[in-house]
Amino acid sequence: MPSAPSLPFTARSTAAEVIAGVDLTGRHAVVTGGASGIGLVTARTLAEAGADVTLAVRDPRAARRVAGEIRAVSRGGAVRVARLDLADRDSIADFTASWTGPLHILVNNAGIMALPGLVRTPEGWESQFATNHLGHAALTLGLHGALASAESSRVVQVASSAHLMAPVDFADIHFERRPYEPWTAYAQSKTAVVLFTVALAERWSRDGITVNSLHPGGIMTNLQRHLDDDQLTFVGAKDSTGATLDVPPGWKTPEQGAATSVLLAASPLVAGITGRYFEDAALAPLQPDPAPGRAGVAPYAIDPTSADRLFDETVRALGSAA
Repeated sequence: MPSAPSLPFTARSTAAEVIAGVDLTGRHAVVTGGASGIGLVTARTLAEAGADVTLAVRDPRAARRVAGEIRAVSRGGAVRVARLDLADRDSIADFTASWTGPLHILVNNAGIMALPGLVRTPEGWESQFATNHLGHAALTLGLHGALASAESSRVVQVASSAHLMAPVDFADIHFERRPYEPWTAYAQSKTAVVLFTVALAERWSRDGITVNSLHPGGIMTNLQRHLDDDQLTFVGAKDSTGATLDVPPGWKTPEQGAATSVLLAASPLVAGITGRYFEDAALAPLQPDPAPGRAGVAPYAIDPTSADRLFDETVRALGSAA
C-alpha cells in the first residue's frame, strides 16, 4: 500500500477545492443521504466533476427537487434518486439487487445521532448502531460485486470524532443489559464504522477496492435534529442570546464539511490509500488519550483484532456470507 501523502489542504478547504481539475466522466457514484447536508454537497461536487450520481435516500419524493438542482450544475452525468432506508433490511436488499454495472464510488454518508430514547429495529438492534454501521455494512457488502468490477473503486465511510467517546462494547452492543445513553450509543456506532473500514480494507485490497473513513468536522445539518436546546448550547451551536448559529465558532460550512469525503472519493492524491482515517482533508494522527473534543483516531478504533471481531459480528448479524 502506498504511504499516506502530505496533502496541500486545510480544515477550511472546500469540496470543490480538493478535486479541482479532476474529471469523473464515466464513473458511477452512490451517496447515501445525498439530498441534504454534506451528502448533498458531496453528490453535487461529484456530479460537477462529471460523475453519474445516485442519491440513496429514505424519501425519494423530497430528493427529486435536489436531484434537479444537481443536474443543473452537473457536467453531463446522470443524477438519479433511489430509495434506501438503512434501518430496513428489505430496502437495502432491494437497492443492491437493482444495481447493475460497475460502481466506482460509494460514499456511506447518511446517519442518525443521539436519539434521546432507546429505539430498536425489528431485529432488536439499537437504532444508531443499526443505521450508522449495520445498514451501511449490509449495503457495502451487497455492492461488493459492483465495486470489484469497477476499476480502482473507492468506499468512503463517514465516521465522527465522537468515536473518541467510546469503543464498541462487544458484550452488550444493543443495550440489553446496560442503561441506554444517547452519546455512548452514537459513539460506539461510529467506532464500528472505523473498525469496519479497517476490516474491509484488509479483505478487499486484492479486488482493487480502497476503503477509508473520516471525520467531517462539526457542521450544522439535519444530524442535529434530535438535540435539545441544552445540548445545542453545550456543543456551542447557540450564541449568548440563545439563537442557533448557522456556522458556530470552530465549525464548518457544508462545503468545508464535505471536503474530506470528496477527497477520499475522487482525488488522485489518495489513490491506493486504504484502511486509514482522515480529518480536515488530511490523514488523522493517532490519539493516544481519546476524549471528547480531541482530534485524531483512537487506538481501539483501528485495532486489527477488534476490526476482525467487529467484521465477524457484523456478518453474523446480517447473515451474510461475506
